Amino acid sequence: MIRVTEQESKYHDIDQMSVLEILKGINEEDKLVPQAVEKAIPQIEKLATAVAERMADGGRLFYIGAGTSGRLGVVDASECPPTFGVPFDWVVGIIAGGDTAIRKAVENAEDDVDQAWIDLQEYNINAKDSLIGLAASGTTPYVVSGLNTARSKGILTGCIVCNEGGPIAAESDFPVEVVVGPEFLTGSTRMKSGTAQKLVLNMLSTTVMIRLGRVKGNKMVDMQLTNHKLVDRGTQMVMDELHIDYDHAAELLLRYGSVRKAVEASRANDNK
Repeated sequence: MIRVTEQESKYHDIDQMSVLEILKGINEEDKLVPQAVEKAIPQIEKLATAVAERMADGGRLFYIGAGTSGRLGVVDASECPPTFGVPFDWVVGIIAGGDTAIRKAVENAEDDVDQAWIDLQEYNINAKDSLIGLAASGTTPYVVSGLNTARSKGILTGCIVCNEGGPIAAESDFPVEVVVGPEFLTGSTRMKSGTAQKLVLNMLSTTVMIRLGRVKGNKMVDMQLTNHKLVDRGTQMVMDELHIDYDHAAELLLRYGSVRKAVEASRANDNK
């Protein structure tokens, strides 16, 4: 296994650079990320297809990771309910060290080979579910052990990593390996590697939710109405779909609680 994520930056003496030089250097490296993600699309397709099939049959999606990778999994999981109106236990993000580690690094959490399965058991993970390991290095012990145990119990496994051929990929039925190259700041995988993982997570969860019918046309018809902006957005959707005025659309939306339910109820009443 070649640890590309740990290779030395091609930029030298960055501590002597001007602000403009630093920003341009980071930007030049960031431009490489979408290209690396594009190369991994066949792998992402296989993982998204498998996860969607499991979830359509009643399964859930779990992410596990440490540090930046774990935080990105928590972010993606937490955004699915408001965006797609799914239950909060449909997509679950677990980070080594627990919720404390979201804000503050927890010493040695990523090296604990027993804790991942303990954390997963709190959610009664089972063979219907899918587990995706997130780790830029592809070697994090917490993630490796979690995937290993899950796989032995018939749980579908996948990963999003930024090195090829590591132990996490070996424990994954559907590995996604996005090799973005050395970081601008040597070894700082919160940069290009983190960006790559975020892009893949966006692609994965959005694709899965579309396949599960949580989107109509190109609209988030099941989004939760948690603020004035989203109520206004939902009202506009109802207006466009039913060809009615704003006030009527808003009344329907607030009565039924979602764009989908408002539109379906209105059409059902019209057909009576």
